[in-house]
Amino acid sequence: MRTPKGLLFVISGPSGVGKGTICAKLLEREPNLRLSLSDTTRDAREGEIDGVNYSFITKEKFLANVENDAYLEWANVYDHFYGTPKSAVEMNIQSGIDTLLEIDTQGASIIKEKCPHGIFIFIAPPNYSALETRLRGRSTDSEETILKRLSQFGQEIRRMPMYDYVVVNDDLECAVDRVRSVIIAEHQRFANSTIFAELFKEDDVL
Repeated sequence: MRTPKGLLFVISGPSGVGKGTICAKLLEREPNLRLSLSDTTRDAREGEIDGVNYSFITKEKFLANVENDAYLEWANVYDHFYGTPKSAVEMNIQSGIDTLLEIDTQGASIIKEKCPHGIFIFIAPPNYSALETRLRGRSTDSEETILKRLSQFGQEIRRMPMYDYVVVNDDLECAVDRVRSVIIAEHQRFANSTIFAELFKEDDVL
């Protein structure tokens, strides 16, 4: 039986919904899961580390990468550029390593077109008020930035139907467990497909 390829898991949702925290806990608990490190032109927030949370690069470097077709997807989000490098994602999948992408809904829609085999998971807040409370509670953004992020909520929610799964982050540990259940279920589904293909090869059918 052939060595299985890694799976691509794409996680997105509104800003402030807790995507980053959920992804961090998934990486702690899933040894075969690797985060695809995105490039960004924004400044690092307090506690973020270059090469761990993001690869923080200049706008000039980012645009040069765009010219060289180095990104699986890229977007301008809240006046900053974000991009997913192709090479690391492709290397992980071919090596049998699961890849986790934490990106906005705009980027996820592009990935959906290029990688229809990916598993897309939308992290939703319990309601709009809870999202606003989280954004204000983290104290990392100006009032103008918070209002800009909240203004995108309706557009982001309208993209939910393109996702394979929706997980409501009403309790962090429960949300992490739900996403882990998705990972386990998707591996079983792909394993079953592989077993079926091996057992019922066309040449073996009577």
